[in-house]
Amino acid sequence: MNSKENRIALIPARLESQRLPKKLLLPLGGLPIIVRTYQTVVRSGLFDKVIVICNHSSLAAVLAEHNCEYIFNDAHFESGTDRIANELSNFPYDIVVNVQGDEPFIKKNQLEYLIELFDNEVVDISTLKYKINIKAEIDNPNNVKIVCNEQGRALFFSRSAIPFQRDENYSMDTYKHIGVYGYKRSALLKLSQLKPSALELAEKLENLRMIEHGFYVAVAEVNEPPIAIDTQEDYDSAVRYLQNKK
Repeated sequence: MNSKENRIALIPARLESQRLPKKLLLPLGGLPIIVRTYQTVVRSGLFDKVIVICNHSSLAAVLAEHNCEYIFNDAHFESGTDRIANELSNFPYDIVVNVQGDEPFIKKNQLEYLIELFDNEVVDISTLKYKINIKAEIDNPNNVKIVCNEQGRALFFSRSAIPFQRDENYSMDTYKHIGVYGYKRSALLKLSQLKPSALELAEKLENLRMIEHGFYVAVAEVNEPPIAIDTQEDYDSAVRYLQNKK
């Protein structure tokens, strides 16, 4: 099942963004962010097909201009997961990877980690984490923390610092969740039909729906996160990152 011919990458792309308006259209090294993300995923060579699912004519126009494969659907969806699940009837793939449109620097090895987790047949969903050790990052509710069992299965996600470390003489590593996912087709279809769960509503984290409904969420650790672009500061950092690579 886990071969390139059975894998698709879908990139949900909404024009609206609260913290950085129309960020997917912002230029980055001469290309709009959404185009750069698409090209990065295509260049990985890991997928039989890569498609952007966009909701606005402005996005569709730049995707068409740069010969990116896309689907236009301006219907309202509660999440990117719902947006990609809505299109699955058009594609026969067994493994679906959801890459956010604002992650133009996601690395091939990070996508490989996601995919390799499906070599274990019990896995329904795969995702990533990385270690953080700065207290301000740990305490920041915008950074979603994750704890896993010894087999790498996700136990919980939270905006709070988890685990709570009661004893000053004992410390555990803290991990930040990276919001990129791989799904078995069957799991994605089932997940998209479920209503928001109690924990999800409390923390405003869709991944808690996965945990509450018993999906096997496997987690791989990476050394560094993709550079996601959510704020003006993130965008400025991304511009500098590209300039330094030259």
